[in-house]
Amino acid sequence: MTNELYNNEVLTEEQQKQLQQDLNNTILAMAQDPSNAENYHTLAKLYAMNNNFEKVISVYESLLNVHPNDPQALLNMGSIYFFESEYKKALNYYMEAMKYDPENYLVFFNLGNTYAEMKNFGKALHYYNYALDLYSLNPEIYNAIALLYHDYEDYVESKAYYEKALSLDPDNLTAHVDLGNIYFKLFDYQNALKHYLKVFELNPQNKTVAVCIANTYSMIKDEENSDKFFEISLAIPGDNYKTYICYAISKSDFKKNKEAYELYQRAILEDPKKINAYILLGNMHLNNKEYDKALEFYNKALKLYPNDASINVLIANTYFMSNKVKEALESYRYAVNLVPENDEYKLVYIQLIEDYIEILRKVEEFENV
Repeated sequence: MTNELYNNEVLTEEQQKQLQQDLNNTILAMAQDPSNAENYHTLAKLYAMNNNFEKVISVYESLLNVHPNDPQALLNMGSIYFFESEYKKALNYYMEAMKYDPENYLVFFNLGNTYAEMKNFGKALHYYNYALDLYSLNPEIYNAIALLYHDYEDYVESKAYYEKALSLDPDNLTAHVDLGNIYFKLFDYQNALKHYLKVFELNPQNKTVAVCIANTYSMIKDEENSDKFFEISLAIPGDNYKTYICYAISKSDFKKNKEAYELYQRAILEDPKKINAYILLGNMHLNNKEYDKALEFYNKALKLYPNDASINVLIANTYFMSNKVKEALESYRYAVNLVPENDEYKLVYIQLIEDYIEILRKVEEFENV
C-alpha cells in the first residue's frame, strides 16, 4: 500500500510555522495558476503533514474536477479511503487510476490489498499477480501474497512467498517476522527463533519481537533465555502490558505461580482497563479451587465489559464448580441472552437446568419422607 501521504511524525513549533508558510505560498500559487496540477499535489501533501485528511480529500476532488485523469490523485484518493476502511470507494478510485496508468504496479498492488481486506482471495491474488508482472523484483508484493495465503492458513504457499521476498531482500523485516510466526504456529520453534532473532539483530529496539523470542524460548523450556528476552522487552520504551501478560504465562508454565501472580498484578497497574490480567488471575485461582478469589477477578473483568458473554460463562462455571447451581444458571442465562446464536452455551444451559430440576426433585422427595 502506498502511504506517502501518511506521516506519524509530530511537528515541532518551528516546523508548524514553516508548514503554515508553505501552505500560504502554495494557496497563492494555486490562485495564480488554478490549472497547475503540481500545486494541488503539493497542497495535499502539506495538509497531510498536519493529518488534515478532510482537506486533502477536498484538494484532490478539486484537482480531479480540473484534471479527471490525474493518476496520482486517483491513487492517493484510493489510499485515503483504504486507510479509512471504505473499501468500495477505494476500489472505485483505484479502478479509475488503472485506466489512466495501466503500467503502474502500485495501482494493481493496492487493488490486491483492498480485495484482501474484503476477504476476496481470488481477486486479491489476481491483482497481486498483475503487480508482479509489472515489478517482479519487489519483495513487498511477495510479502502481501504470503500474508494472503497465511490468512487462509495455507502455510506451505505462504512460506514459499516469504522465502522469495527474502531472496530479494535478505533483511526484510516483514518476511522474517511473519515467517517466524508461521513456524511458531507449526510448532517449529527452532526455525521461528532463527527468524525472530534475525529481526532483533536488525532492530534491537523491537519490543514485540523481543516478546516473540521470549515466548519461543519458553515453548522449548529454556527459562533462562525466556526471562532474558522478557526483561529486554520490559527495558525497551513502550507499553508493557502484553509483555507482563506473556511473561506471567511463561512463569505459570514453569510452575512459578507466585512470580506469575506478581506479573499479572504489574500488568493491571500498567493498564487497569484491560481485562486479560483479571481473567488470567481468575483462572489461576479457579485452578487452585479458590472460587471466591476467582469470582473477584472475573467480576472485575465483567465490570469493564458487562456484555461479554465469555466472562459470564467463566463466572457461571465458577459458581457451578463451587456447587452454587442457582447462581450458575443465572450467569449462563445472561450469557445465552447476549449471544443467542451460540449453541454451545445453550446446550450447557439446558443441561444445567435439567440437573437443577433433578436436584430440586430429590430435595422435595427427601422432605416428603
